[in-house]
Amino acid sequence: MDKTIMSLERHFLDQQRRYPEARGDFTKLLTEVAFAAKIVSREVNRAGLAGILGRAGQTNVQGEDVQKLDILAHNIMVRSLNHLGLLCALSSEESEGMVRIPDEYPVGNYALNMDPLDGSSNIDVNVSIGTIFSILRKVSYAPRGDVTDCVQPGYKQVAAGYVLYGSSTMLVYTSGQGVFGFTLEPSIGEFLLSHSHIRIPRSGNYYSINEAYSHRWKEEVRDYLACAKRSRESGGRGMGLRYIGSLVADFHRNMLKGGIFLYPADKQNSHGKLRYLYEAAPLAFIAEQAGGKATNGDQDIMKIVPTELHQRTPLIIGSADEVDFAMRFFRQNQTHAECA
Repeated sequence: MDKTIMSLERHFLDQQRRYPEARGDFTKLLTEVAFAAKIVSREVNRAGLAGILGRAGQTNVQGEDVQKLDILAHNIMVRSLNHLGLLCALSSEESEGMVRIPDEYPVGNYALNMDPLDGSSNIDVNVSIGTIFSILRKVSYAPRGDVTDCVQPGYKQVAAGYVLYGSSTMLVYTSGQGVFGFTLEPSIGEFLLSHSHIRIPRSGNYYSINEAYSHRWKEEVRDYLACAKRSRESGGRGMGLRYIGSLVADFHRNMLKGGIFLYPADKQNSHGKLRYLYEAAPLAFIAEQAGGKATNGDQDIMKIVPTELHQRTPLIIGSADEVDFAMRFFRQNQTHAECA
């Protein structure tokens, strides 16, 4: 049995050696993302003592209440990444436009989109929250990058990942060569490989959705949920509800245990609620690399071509069999699909 301790940095270097033409910029960028995540993790863990819990007294571009930790996480990520000479463009869910790389810093050939702190509504009650990030290659001809470098379809991502701040801090990422999970060992301050080549079970026992919004759902969503909850003996899926309310936490549980997460369009949010660039696309990349699927109810998330930084989308993501089953109800003219 191999008991080799694999640090995140060593893992990145091992992956880099597979590509003789690699210059190390991509490895360095991922390493710095992980470094920033360690700082955010520290601040999350001491937030109550440091007096940085609660609302900041302002709203973000989404019209949502901004938490003090939202602002702190955004600033930590930006300040950790904007001076490296690796990014030409940087965008954040907390910023209305692109986050400008200061003129005094060099730029590079990558763009990064991020949700600095997903699950803000759970911050004050000590529930798991997370950071989501997506890395793309520069596509514009602008010397210092422009919005087109950030606004790209999911299939053009070169890496994506999330950091879960829970009972332990865990970083999960893919660069198109499988999905790997690293757990932070606080005594040495290093992310160590704990989950190699993660695979989502093809089916699962859990569905994750905010049922408080059921009065706003379309008929096909209600039909699907009724069938998902019906016992297997009656032709249903026999699934149970597991809903945390932090996208990263709900997705992570279904990644490891099997299941499906749904945030469909509804009467109030006809285009969905989750952000394509900051949430849906990076998690879809991870899900597909782990053998799962992600759709907006009409097409694969990875194939959507976004047109703006804060574009929203419905999201149905998780185990392949569960997503396929849900799609029987979401496809046009099949709103009354049978369970069996």
